[in-house]
Amino acid sequence: MQDKHIVSSYDRDLDAVQALIVKMGGLVETAIMDCAKALELRDEQMAEQVRANDKAIDALMEQINEETARVIALRSPTARDLRIVLSVMKMSQNLERIGDYAKNIAKRAGVLLQMAPIEGSSGAVRRMARAVELMLKDALDAYIQRDAELAQDVINRDRDVDQMYNALFREFLTFMMEDPRNITACMHLHFIAKNVERMGDHVTALAEQVIYVVTGEMPDEKRPKGDRTPYETHNLPGSEG
Repeated sequence: MQDKHIVSSYDRDLDAVQALIVKMGGLVETAIMDCAKALELRDEQMAEQVRANDKAIDALMEQINEETARVIALRSPTARDLRIVLSVMKMSQNLERIGDYAKNIAKRAGVLLQMAPIEGSSGAVRRMARAVELMLKDALDAYIQRDAELAQDVINRDRDVDQMYNALFREFLTFMMEDPRNITACMHLHFIAKNVERMGDHVTALAEQVIYVVTGEMPDEKRPKGDRTPYETHNLPGSEG
């Protein structure tokens, strides 16, 4: 009976913390789509709202860190519950990073408003962001449902995002070679596409935590990366975010 009471106490605390993760995930989903939408619609007000909303995402991460630390300190969780607590902490960190990427994209969207649009590029970025947003939605659903198969499907779909990124990279190179006046805008757009690709990586890490919670083990196989571009974002001007 005492063990059942302890488990019940864990469950109440863990339910509260996991509810915060779901709330944080919802805010991040919105941030992904809104930053891409602001880019496509050239909507400076929406871009500014994405930047402002990032504070709420950061605040939730801090709250989750505080709550998980309290659970560890006061509850002395069992192995199963400790696994959940540690995963929640890691998931919140991944969600916070995705929110940062959305904020960075929103910043670049504001800069691109001052430049002539590159035909079709914003729509392509938005489609890529939509793929990542759907990955995140499914990763969160997998966490709620404790569905390791769905989480693995999310991991597999990251290759599609990488391929979309590679296609955009080649497209931007073509635009820059055809007209040097496109170079600055395309560099900003490449930075944005790279940020979306990195979002996908963090969603994948989140899905890996779901598998860890369900099975007690991290996925064995290293996921293949589809990003084959010759240089990384840190080589781009202003890539410090």
